[in-house]
Amino acid sequence: MIGSGSYVVIHLQNPKEKFWGQLFELNAAGATMVGIDLNSFEDWTRMIVANGRNIGLTAMFLPMWRVERISLDQTVDDLLSLHEQFEARTRIPVGDFIDLAHAGQTAQP
Repeated sequence: MIGSGSYVVIHLQNPKEKFWGQLFELNAAGATMVGIDLNSFEDWTRMIVANGRNIGLTAMFLPMWRVERISLDQTVDDLLSLHEQFEARTRIPVGDFIDLAHAGQTAQP
């Protein structure tokens, strides 16, 4: 079930965009999440593993008129979910990383 705390991919329209992250609130007005553009996910993960400057997560509100679809980020067969891929590569639990990012700190692998 998709709800507060879920890791999701949100597909937007006008313009077409996809964001991955942790959902904080979903209501008739829209979705509030902390996340990153899906196109930047791989680069972001590599930067964290390399202990370099990372592009970071953004807190955002996405109005419902732009939301086309919300998909739960989940493992399917042997294809790991994005949050599990992040954790396997960085050895940092995503929830801890998001908490540290909100506190203005940098997580270290």
